[in-house]
Amino acid sequence: MSRRTILDVHILQTVPPSNINRDDTGAPKSAVFGGVRRSRVSSQAWKKATRTAFEELLDPAELGVRTKKVVEALTERITAREESLTTGQVWPMAAEIVQVATGAKIETPTRKTTSKAAKGEDAEETADPQAPQSSYLLFLSARQLDALADLAIEGLGKKAEPKVFLKDAQVKARAKKAAASRHSVDIALFGRMVADNTDINVEAAAQVAHALSVHAVDLETDYFTAVDDQNTNAEPGAGMIGTVDFNSATLYRYAAVDINRLADNLDAGLNDDGDDRNKEPVRRAVEAFIEGFTLSMPTGKVNTFGNHTLPDAVIVKLRSARPVSFVGAFETPVTQGSPTETTEEPQGHVQAACRALAEHIPAVEQAFGATADHTWIVRVGKQTEDLESLGEPVTLRELVTQVGDAVADRLGKRG
Repeated sequence: MSRRTILDVHILQTVPPSNINRDDTGAPKSAVFGGVRRSRVSSQAWKKATRTAFEELLDPAELGVRTKKVVEALTERITAREESLTTGQVWPMAAEIVQVATGAKIETPTRKTTSKAAKGEDAEETADPQAPQSSYLLFLSARQLDALADLAIEGLGKKAEPKVFLKDAQVKARAKKAAASRHSVDIALFGRMVADNTDINVEAAAQVAHALSVHAVDLETDYFTAVDDQNTNAEPGAGMIGTVDFNSATLYRYAAVDINRLADNLDAGLNDDGDDRNKEPVRRAVEAFIEGFTLSMPTGKVNTFGNHTLPDAVIVKLRSARPVSFVGAFETPVTQGSPTETTEEPQGHVQAACRALAEHIPAVEQAFGATADHTWIVRVGKQTEDLESLGEPVTLRELVTQVGDAVADRLGKRG
């Protein structure tokens, strides 16, 4: 049996005044941890940012689409190959195939008509027809949509009635298999849940924690005014006024990737010789995740605050057992310290956070026998010097390459 391979990613990142992830009141999300209010960025927000980063890091064929408009997405693939077909011809077959393949309920959305009588006219104006939609978001890979498109084209070529075509046992099995295999990188990493058909659910290989500030935060409010450019000197005052909530924080971000589950999700089975796993799809997924998760930033209010920062420190650990978060280092919130014996300059939150991690990580690993097989560290500036002894110093590019190599090597061995 192969040993487990787990990757832990720990990031310290300072974000200036910003509101990258809002709650239902428009304020930055927060949580109480260690008895004090912390800034919080939800795991969903950073997963979405990471998925967006994948668009620059991976081939579109390796990614998926999450949408209710799955019939429309499938129809676009079909009509791109068979230009003689119209959307109206394709919709019924595409809708039936999606419904059989995923088990999701597919219905044509209702749209209100515009009454011309209300405008003093006689007739009623009918809205343009819409493609059927799923009742909830469906996550399908590009290759799964391509396979479903092949099946739809086959049925349309036979001029078969959609329900009759999909009643055939072999056709039905092909549709279900198309949705259950050849997962994209983002589906393999972040999972898929289909309420009406648990057979095609995918358990996520990556777990992303809510990012928390390492210190207590206060909510602040910016009062702003905007000038009407067309106003004259005789029209003083603002064209509009408003407020926007914000905070600033040094965040601890954490994610873990189960490489074995990732390999299974990507259908990376045995090579033709039956000895080693097919390592390349997993390597690409891991490298994209490390780079995408590290460099991404949720885009909430980004035009207002321009909060384009990069991490102060990144720690990646390769493990053979369970994942381990070190958020406990900040259960006691760090504070901006006074000058120390070695420096006359005040300590910021980053320096205090690095010191807390440098003390906490070895203590946890030693107490529980949870020492990592390898640790890489990307860090910036003197304020992160306390982390230097924890692992091998690298640049981000070296980190991505070396982690990819280590994962490929581990998958190529059986213990």
